[in-house]
Amino acid sequence: MKRTSAPSPLTIRHATGDRESFGDYRYEIFRGGTRIARYAHDYRGDACWILFEDGRKEDAPGVRDFLTGGGPQPLGLSDEAVRFLTARLTPGLKRPAKR
Repeated sequence: MKRTSAPSPLTIRHATGDRESFGDYRYEIFRGGTRIARYAHDYRGDACWILFEDGRKEDAPGVRDFLTGGGPQPLGLSDEAVRFLTARLTPGLKRPAKR
């Protein structure tokens, strides 16, 4: 019987580079050591979007639904973010309906 390994965990980190005072917050999302997407939100967190490495861009869940940690806590992806990303990165997996 052939063993299959579990997918590499998804991680997120702040994108490098300068940010203007009221500029967008930008993050990079990785699976293993490979960047798979860039997540961003405006200064207030009202508009959130994701840009996948294949060029697809779409609206994304809000900051409070997508990220965990921040400040003194390590930055991470919420369970909702992992489901959102998995649905868009797994061929043949049906995407959840939008709310």
